[in-house]
Amino acid sequence: MGYKSLADCVADLEKHGHLIRIKEEVDPYLEMAAIHLRVYEQNGPALYFEKVKGSKFPAVSNLFGTLERSKFMFRDSLPKVEQLVNLRSDPVKALKNPLKIPGIGFTALTALPLKQSFFKSVFSKTTISELPQIVNWPMDGGPFITMPQVYTEDIDKPGVLNANLGMYRIQLAGNDYELNKEIGLHYQIHRGIGVHQSKANAKGQPLKVSIFVGGPPSHPLAAVMPLPEGLSEMTFAGALGNRRFRYFYDEEGFCISADADFIITGTVYPQENKPEGPFGDHLGYYSLTHPFPLMKVHNVYHRKDAIWSFTVVGRPPQEDTSFGALIHEIAGSALPKEIHGLKEVNAVDAAGVHPLLFAIGSERYTPYLNERKPQEILTIANHILGKNQLSLAKYLFIAAREDDEHLDTHDLSGFMQHVLSRMDFRTDLHFHTHTTIDTLDYSGDGLNSGSKVVFAAAGIQKRILSGELPKGFQLPEPFGHYQMAIPGVLALKGNRYLDAAHAEQEMVLLNQHLKDQQLDGLALIVLCDDHEFTAANINNLVWITFTRSNPASDIHGIGSFISNKHWGCTGPVIIDARKKPHHAPELIKDENVERAIERFGGKGASLHGII
Repeated sequence: MGYKSLADCVADLEKHGHLIRIKEEVDPYLEMAAIHLRVYEQNGPALYFEKVKGSKFPAVSNLFGTLERSKFMFRDSLPKVEQLVNLRSDPVKALKNPLKIPGIGFTALTALPLKQSFFKSVFSKTTISELPQIVNWPMDGGPFITMPQVYTEDIDKPGVLNANLGMYRIQLAGNDYELNKEIGLHYQIHRGIGVHQSKANAKGQPLKVSIFVGGPPSHPLAAVMPLPEGLSEMTFAGALGNRRFRYFYDEEGFCISADADFIITGTVYPQENKPEGPFGDHLGYYSLTHPFPLMKVHNVYHRKDAIWSFTVVGRPPQEDTSFGALIHEIAGSALPKEIHGLKEVNAVDAAGVHPLLFAIGSERYTPYLNERKPQEILTIANHILGKNQLSLAKYLFIAAREDDEHLDTHDLSGFMQHVLSRMDFRTDLHFHTHTTIDTLDYSGDGLNSGSKVVFAAAGIQKRILSGELPKGFQLPEPFGHYQMAIPGVLALKGNRYLDAAHAEQEMVLLNQHLKDQQLDGLALIVLCDDHEFTAANINNLVWITFTRSNPASDIHGIGSFISNKHWGCTGPVIIDARKKPHHAPELIKDENVERAIERFGGKGASLHGII
């Protein structure tokens, strides 16, 4: 729909039963987040908070809480935008010559940003402290903006068409920030805003930053959309929203989104950082306090009918899961066109997205089943691990399409079993050590530092995975508690992890007791702190296994060896997924807050029958 504003979207959702109003006053400290999480877990509606304690502004969340609702908001534009993205080879050319491509004409018109100055009268000024101070998790360092659109321009190529619009988290208060004058930006230097900052720093100039909150839902979606080179987020926002991105510049030269509900303008100076965090993040753990760029606040603008938009992130699935599903709907077919031989890739949401990828590729170098082995798919794997945010992955499981035409990367259990049953553990694990991983992932050996591994499978089955352990299976003390998670995968409870030396001794002990046992049906042992929780379902299995391990240091194997610098084992593989002393704490809800929000579900309350 061509929503003119966030208020327009809220009204449309409410009219069609996709949104409910919470009329009671709600505390932004933990309560709003707890309500959001409870409603999301029930597959519930979008939430409009009429009275936010300590702020005059209402707030909305869970807009993208279901794929159904997300598609409803863009029901008039999705097919045209999908057509535009499918022209990935040269979408900019398509926009410049729309008449040559049927159906693109109106989309091209709405994609062009519109600069006009009379929008200035829509806005008033406020301060950071008057905004909703929403804190999501008990250990968070302060209130954060969790649905921002951060706008910066290239100092060498100024203007909206060469600008970057990204979603980077913003800390509004807490730590050492001077209230109303300073806020924190969390982003990595390789991101679009980081490139702009580097260019500005090289010239000794501050980077101008505009932070937009709210506006039509096409705007935040554009901020997270992986777009083709040359297609700006503002252009995509217009095409997706059936409404041109409207903007102007204020008296200080900052770009203002005319349809946004709030705009915070400020400058980032070279080498000025302050501690940012902790923050409960999408891996299901806290990202800890680290120095990140400091933004000096110039102005805070708001519309007359402004609504504060927010979300809550945590262990998947969350609202950003639906975000990702919508992005896949729009652009899922584009990535295989960029990587020759790639058929499908899934950044596994249940494992926190970045830690684990499942992929399917062609294996045409050895066409006969009995001879087939990973060759072409290894080339494809290297392409995947060098591609945009896919490069943050630690684990990549990749299989050959020729072995099973019906293989599906979204069938987590089935895909893992397919790979594990066909792998030769002596040759098919390929490590990348001392490399980069996600900044939010603390399983490695330093900030943004860790390792990667490729599990590659092609050809005939090497083993028949079993859902039961063989008769006579024995484990040494203290390994007495275990449970099969899925066929071929055993969750094994270990002692509390102390250090690498103790872990190595434990692996020697396991090797001694398992190397002579018949374990043909067992491919993977996950060493964990709670075997029952890990084995309870596939989502628990992938979350524990792949968020709590660093491949190079935590993968072991029965009968392990090194040959020509290549590590392998006779099997099964062991992944040590216990909590380590350097890991970040996991997200745990506040029980007092959980009890307190029960009042919203009582008879006559706004959420009666929903929570």
